[in-house]
This record gives sequence, C-alpha cells and structure tokens, in this order.
Amino acid sequence: MSKFALLFIGILLTGLGAALFYHGWAAFLLYEITYFMNPDDRWWSSQLPGISYSFWTAVLMLTVLGRHYSSYSRESPWLQHPSFKWLVLLLGCYYLAFFWAIQPRIHDQFTFTFFKLVVIILAAYKLLNTRKALQGAIWAYLLGCAYVGYLATGMGRNAGARLEGIALPDAPDVNGVANALVPAGVLLLYYAWMGTNKVRLMAVLCGAFIANALVLFNSRGAFLGAAVGVGLYLLLMLFSRYQQKGQRFVAVLVVALGVSGAIALTDKVFWERMGTLSNLESEQSGSGRITYWLTTFDMMDDHPMGMGVRGYNALASFYMSAEERGNDGRGRYRAVHSLWFQGLSEVGWHGLAMFLLLLWTLFRTSRLAKKHLLDEQDYRGYFHIWALECALVSYLVTGSFIDQFRSEVLYWMILFVAVGTNVYYLQHLRVSDQKETSTQRLPAARKERIA
Repeated sequence: MSKFALLFIGILLTGLGAALFYHGWAAFLLYEITYFMNPDDRWWSSQLPGISYSFWTAVLMLTVLGRHYSSYSRESPWLQHPSFKWLVLLLGCYYLAFFWAIQPRIHDQFTFTFFKLVVIILAAYKLLNTRKALQGAIWAYLLGCAYVGYLATGMGRNAGARLEGIALPDAPDVNGVANALVPAGVLLLYYAWMGTNKVRLMAVLCGAFIANALVLFNSRGAFLGAAVGVGLYLLLMLFSRYQQKGQRFVAVLVVALGVSGAIALTDKVFWERMGTLSNLESEQSGSGRITYWLTTFDMMDDHPMGMGVRGYNALASFYMSAEERGNDGRGRYRAVHSLWFQGLSEVGWHGLAMFLLLLWTLFRTSRLAKKHLLDEQDYRGYFHIWALECALVSYLVTGSFIDQFRSEVLYWMILFVAVGTNVYYLQHLRVSDQKETSTQRLPAARKERIA
C-alpha cells in the first residue's frame, strides 16, 4: 500500500477517535483534510475501500453535534450571529428558483449539494466554539493547501504555461484549485508574524509549497486575489498603531522574506502571463469575460428572478453577437466567469441581495469584535480577525473571475470569520448578559455586598 493511502487511513482513524473521545471540532478538521486529499481523484484511492469519505466525515460531524447539542448551542447559538439567517434565506432562494430554472434537473442536483454545504457550515459553527478549535480548523485548511502544493511541485507544468490534472471535489478546473489556495497566503502571513518560532517555521514550509503551486497554476485571478489580500494585510502589519514591542521589526523581516521567496519561485513564464492583465485589448487578457458579465444584465431583463444553475450557460449565446460568441463555438455554452454574476444569474437580484447582506452583517459583526478586542488590549486577537477578513476578501477578489458562488472554500472563509467573531466577541457578550441578568435577580442587600 502506498504511503499516501496509509497516511489517509491514519488521518481517518485519528480524526474519528479525536471527534468521538476528545472534542467534536476534530470532525470538521477531518472533513477539511478529506476535502483536500480528495481520495476519489488520487491514484492511491484504488488501494482504499470505494466509499464516499467526505459523506461519512460529514455524518461524523452531525453525530458528534447531536450527542452534545445543548452544550454546543450554549457556546455558539445560530440566532445570535445575524449572518446565518441570510445564508439560510440564500439557500431558500435556490429552492424557489427550481420553479423557473432553465435546466431544472441540473439545478435540483446542485441545489441539493449546496444544501449539504450549508448544513456542514451550520454544524461546524457550533463545533468550532473555542479559540483553540478555530486555530485547529485554520491549520487543517493550511495543511490541506500545502498538500495540494506538494502535489503540484511533484508534477510541474504539464500543459504549456500551466499545470493541469489536480482537482478538488468541487473544483475540477485548475483555476478553482488555485482559488482555494489563495486565502492561505494571508493566514500564513499572520502566523509568520504573530506565531512562535515553531509556528513560523511551519508557516514558511507550508507557504513555500503553496506559493510554488500558485506559480505553476499560473492563474491570473489567483494572482490578483493574493496580491489584494496579502497587500492589505501587509499595510496593516507595517502601519497599524496597535502593535506590541518588536512587532514592526518582525513585520519588516516577514515582508523581506516573502518578497525574496516570491522572486525565487516566479519565472519568466509566470510574469509573461501576468503581464497580459495590463492589456485589456488582448484576447489573452481575459477581457472577453467583461462581455459575459455585461450580458448577464441583458438576461436579467427577461429573467429577473434568475435562471437557475447553468441557466446562463444555456441561454448566453442568444444574447451575444456572433463576434462575441467567437468562431470556435465555445460561446454557445459558456460560463459567466464571476461568482457575483453567477449568483445573480442563478438566483436573481433577490438572491444576490441575500449574499450581499450575509457579507455585510458578517463584516459589521467583525468590526464590533475588533473594537472589543482593542478595548481588551487583545492585539493578537485583533490582528487574527483582520487576517480572517483579508483571507475572505482575497477569495472574493479571485472569485470575481471564476464561477465560485457555491464553492466550499468560500463558505469556509465566511465560517472562519463568523467563528472568530463568536469566540472573540459574541461569547463575551453572552457572559456579560448572563451576569447582568443574575445580578438583577438578586435581592437588594446582596447587590450592595457584591458592589
């Protein structure tokens, strides 16, 4: 049996034991690792039993949640975080869209997949109810990304200027895989800056594999997303006034190492492809995607409630000229190439509004959490929340150039920000409210003694 098959079996058994006998959040970590190892698409899967490992890890999550549901709910109630109501309403928009979907069978299939993803996110929010659990989930994601980077490093470019052949369960295309790795840059930057020496070493090792993979994938959208997310966090590292002694020096050192590593990993092929971004008139720049985006508005005039999953693909050619469709016929069935316009075309204006409200309430709650952390002088937590926000922003930027509206990692990033606001802020509010309620119920004489 191959070493990867043995490794996967070991991870499964360890995760199962940890989830059942240690803490339920280990089940979500196992789910993350299974997602990235993706045994269904790896050569070593032939040496394993032919079962759906992601399904059974999800069942494990629900099982451990059901065993201790009341205790988990006290720490992470869904209703206290406003973002989740919009997530559920977004799911409802997909079910409503079935009645007018252009391709109802396909729409029904992907809606059920999205339903399972929403259930997993809601369950994970309850399981990840401590700072330690949040750190564990982030590192499971980073190690999964590093595994993909290891695979990419071993394969090298095999399709001209790009690497093809590595897939994730919901990302068969290389652009989707690259998109999944982009948020890791910001999170690794945080650990390289604020972590212990061991954590920094681990961050550097993981970062080397992930950065090399992004160079090999040669995705322009991933390059833009990484540049925006990492750039925002670098500005925060260098110019924020809420720093401890010596942090700015470490920040400068991290920046210098990061730039040196980027120079060492990138090559002429990479920069030639990135250079096409500056020439919007070039067909290679991807400027044709703007045509696909603008076509969405024409389609929404006739279908304001949305067209369901793959509805855009089926109808786009009727809204484009022969020149816009192209002579090769690809425009006859073409994706919109943007998560924003994908959401708009699938569930209409109201569905996109639900998603935007989800993000708005998420960032608003996150802003309150950062203010609380500053009041508590918890600068490590403050910069951690910033890192989670920038990681989500980097994914949204990259996803603006590829259909990723229902992708796993997008909602993981939303989950991480939601969990961060819960463990750093909302749990503090609940404790304060409980103390205030208890004090109000005490007799007057007892209140005076407490005061």
